[in-house]
Amino acid sequence: MNQPLLSVRQLCKFFPIHSKGFVRRKIGDVKAVNDVSFDVMPGETLGLVGESGCGKTTTARSILRALTPTSGDVLFHSNGDTVNLAKLPEHDLKPLRTRMQMIFQDPFSSLNPRMTVEQIVGEPLTIHRLASTSDRADRVAEMLRNVGLKPEHRKRYPHEFSGGQRQRIGIARALIMRPSLVVADEAVSALDVSVQAQVINLLADLQEQFNLTYIFVAHDLSVVRHICDRVAVMYAGRIVELAPTDELFANPQHPYSKVLLSAVPHPDPDVKMNLNIRGEVADPARLPTGCAFHPRCPDKFEPCDKERPDLSPTTPARCAACHLYRPTR
Repeated sequence: MNQPLLSVRQLCKFFPIHSKGFVRRKIGDVKAVNDVSFDVMPGETLGLVGESGCGKTTTARSILRALTPTSGDVLFHSNGDTVNLAKLPEHDLKPLRTRMQMIFQDPFSSLNPRMTVEQIVGEPLTIHRLASTSDRADRVAEMLRNVGLKPEHRKRYPHEFSGGQRQRIGIARALIMRPSLVVADEAVSALDVSVQAQVINLLADLQEQFNLTYIFVAHDLSVVRHICDRVAVMYAGRIVELAPTDELFANPQHPYSKVLLSAVPHPDPDVKMNLNIRGEVADPARLPTGCAFHPRCPDKFEPCDKERPDLSPTTPARCAACHLYRPTR
């Protein structure tokens, strides 16, 4: 299919800053997501990576309307229809929840401890009235098998399972309505390394089985390299590079991408890390002029502190927001 499943255009999410005191005035904004644009193709896995606070989780939540975007468009193409999720009224969002779901980071806090596994996984079917009581039990049992759990354990409570099993329950809940788009927000970061590998392989198998499209939010680049088809690198609320996974890891173009990849630990203790970077992450409430990365960039030159670079194509398959690759005029 040539048409994207999801098209994000100039997405922004700002959080207002108010003064202290009895009369609270707005004195600024935290620009958590600032002019983000990308497409996600059907069946693709797009990774969102970057340091903590770069805006990747806020971007994911704004796409699903867990947060209401400040501006921009989120065009969701499904079943022949195109819907702008960013502009849709709240009461019109419920029917679309069956087509887009989220897998949360923490399998301990994202499951209700007072509900059984059958109630947790089957709750979306009840809310959307998609199955009778008997049919719901059968569909829950089938989905538990699909994620590697035993159906006979559906009467148990979350505290009776390990962390990896709880995350499988969360995955089952997200997939019970057979969505087309799934956002995985740090879905394996709270798990042990050995369990991470099992869950990642499970997500890959389920993607093929149910024809899923993933937006995979992560900070573990080894996980991203294994599961993602393309990667969007974010810094200070903006995408600074977007490229196929193999190309990004083989030849990162943006200086921040190079620094980010150079920070990945190497299994050889004799290999020294080359972290040619200074300073702290840009404050989204007080972004520097020009490129937000320029105060820390080892390759900065004259226009970097004055002009903000746009995300522009550097090859037919990849883009970078850097003056080093700006089109010649």
